[in-house]
Amino acid sequence: MIIADAQVHLWGADTPERPWPPGRAAHAHRPTPFGVDELLERMDEARVDRAIIVPPSWEGDRNDLAIEAAKLNPERFAVMGRLAIEDPASRTKIATWKQQTGMLGLRFTFHTEQSKPWLTDGTADWLWPEAEKAGVPIMLLPPGQLDAVDRIAQRHPKLRLVIDHLARPMGAKDEAAFGDLDELLKLAKRHNVAVKATGLMGYSTESYPWPALQGHVKRVVEAFGPQRVFWGTDITRLACTYQEAITFFTEEMDFLSDEDLEWIMGRGVCEWLGWPIPDED
Repeated sequence: MIIADAQVHLWGADTPERPWPPGRAAHAHRPTPFGVDELLERMDEARVDRAIIVPPSWEGDRNDLAIEAAKLNPERFAVMGRLAIEDPASRTKIATWKQQTGMLGLRFTFHTEQSKPWLTDGTADWLWPEAEKAGVPIMLLPPGQLDAVDRIAQRHPKLRLVIDHLARPMGAKDEAAFGDLDELLKLAKRHNVAVKATGLMGYSTESYPWPALQGHVKRVVEAFGPQRVFWGTDITRLACTYQEAITFFTEEMDFLSDEDLEWIMGRGVCEWLGWPIPDED
């Protein structure tokens, strides 16, 4: 069984030579950089085969470190890159987006005061048909706006969408974090929509093995099926060990079969995004 983490961040230092946008440092998961060597060490310890790098917002709309990691480690890393959705110049980049080294698609967040309106005020409207035409899958974080995602998925049935972190509201815990889970489950009817079960431990005040979370995961898998539910960690804000994040799925949830786990733990996200899995023979 291949294990592929559906979301990790890498970032460098905020320096005059490579500055971050003003005010973004407060959003970083930790004050020191998280680089490819540290990530590889942690992946090797936990026996994680590969990971999808999602460049973090605090560095701005740049993909250089992620692309370099994928270039040096093509079997370990691929990229869902950032793009300035509000910049008209970005519209010319979609057709050739996947020609960049290791690039599988795009990732956007719609959860801040600035970016949340973009999903519904017309700012993002140009993106969906362009990505659909170019075969570019999109990951997005749209807490509280799942009705908008439903409309996008319906209008663009060939556009592959992945909803990050089960679209849970940032900072919420326990039942407050999962109160609108039914809204997410309704999207299972859209066969071009998948979900990332990433960073879930951060939405719980429980300890391993998070019994309440298990119930929520079960509902999601029953709705979407294991082929459209992708395991991952968002490792730099992980509220447990890397190994616990794995065994939470592989050992603690007895409703998941071996075949279910094969899809959830890595095969599903790789096939959905078009990242070939090496022949195991």
